[in-house]
Amino acid sequence: MKKVFSKIALFLVAVVFVISSFGVQPVSAASNPFKDVSSSDQEILYLWNKGLINGVDKNSFGPSESVTREQAATLIGRALGLNGSLRKTSFPDVDPKRYSSGYIQSAYEKGIITGNSDGTFRPQDTMTRGEMAYLLSRAFKYSNTGNVFFSDIKVDTSSNSLYTAVSKIATAGVSNGTGTGTYSPSKKLIREEFAIFLARALNSSYRVTYKNVTIDNLRVTVNSLNIRTGPSTGYYALGKLNSGDAFAVYGYKGAWAYGKSGSYTGYVHSDYLAEAVPATASSRYITLDPGHGGHDGGAVANGLLEKDINLDVAKRVEAKLKAKGIKVYMTRSTDVFHSLSARVDKGVASGSDTFLSIHTNSAGAHGASGSETYYSASVGSDSKELATFVQNRLYKAMDHPNRGVKNYGFQVIRTNPLPAALVELGFITNSYDASKLGSSTYKDRAATAIAAGIEDYYNWKAKN
Repeated sequence: MKKVFSKIALFLVAVVFVISSFGVQPVSAASNPFKDVSSSDQEILYLWNKGLINGVDKNSFGPSESVTREQAATLIGRALGLNGSLRKTSFPDVDPKRYSSGYIQSAYEKGIITGNSDGTFRPQDTMTRGEMAYLLSRAFKYSNTGNVFFSDIKVDTSSNSLYTAVSKIATAGVSNGTGTGTYSPSKKLIREEFAIFLARALNSSYRVTYKNVTIDNLRVTVNSLNIRTGPSTGYYALGKLNSGDAFAVYGYKGAWAYGKSGSYTGYVHSDYLAEAVPATASSRYITLDPGHGGHDGGAVANGLLEKDINLDVAKRVEAKLKAKGIKVYMTRSTDVFHSLSARVDKGVASGSDTFLSIHTNSAGAHGASGSETYYSASVGSDSKELATFVQNRLYKAMDHPNRGVKNYGFQVIRTNPLPAALVELGFITNSYDASKLGSSTYKDRAATAIAAGIEDYYNWKAKN
């Protein structure tokens, strides 16, 4: 019990928040004490450097550990400057002497939390992603909703529905779902997600633009079909679609489908849509993201520069994929810099259906060697499959140690609505790996393997 309490205490150590004082501060490597948090996890480091959140121990943040309802209520209460004085609450299962009691009662009085139908709060229960949507939408008084659709949440526009709460935080730029068109409202909330949500709520620079993911690829069955601004004939017609036009559906409101056809995005009646011809290999479309570029050279060692290796290999992958009939979009084809968020945005805006970021690894220990590929578990299972297919080809082609497929929150995969993976070709800091990374022969072998892994993934998708 003592050990459990110490973890909770560490998690909740924070200064009293003054929201108006929050501004963007550069995060340096020296300001990251966590061995399980990388420099790309900017939201976590933002909260840490502001003194708003601590780790589960001195050197670990514990990104995959769950968040309890009382932990979330306490931290939100401090963020809003609510009265945290220990006292009796309206919930019989909250101990008045518990560290969270004051914040729970204050949040209840403000209408931020409502408790359960049986009158309890269940403070030690793990909070779900759906509950967090309610908590954030009420705490930060989000009121705007948009054309937000998730395949695992039924559209219900009533004021207190789960759909409305999720729509509010998605419209506010706090969440873009878990990827592939889902939100996973019943999934337990983990510390990494909580930190991302809270940082976005407090600081607009971390917010994301919600983008619906296609859930159905259909075609129009009649000529002169109006596509409208809303889900009824009373809404303005943006234009007309004709028989055979493709219609990518983002979601449904009753009998009306919301989606995109050509340059139009709006609503059409689903009676006039039918299944499209299944996609073929020639219609597969992937974004390749050569890491770093411009003033951001990435890792440097053994006479090599990471940004140059990444771009060289990516161009080779591009050529090999096109030869297979797979369409490719490159986030950069020259030595230019794009921010992490811009890379994701460019990939999504291209219309591609998959995203792969290509990098070269480095380590302080020069003995570290091998290839590894990352996915983010927060954005759907397809990302793990993509990472696995690529990794299984790459380490063999490079004759490298197999460092495996790993779940980690790199920004370009964690915030990506597309199935996404990040591959680390080898260690530039290891002389043996570097000799291969500087070799045209091995760069071509790496590109051949990555292209084959991507083709494996698409073939798997076609069967599932």
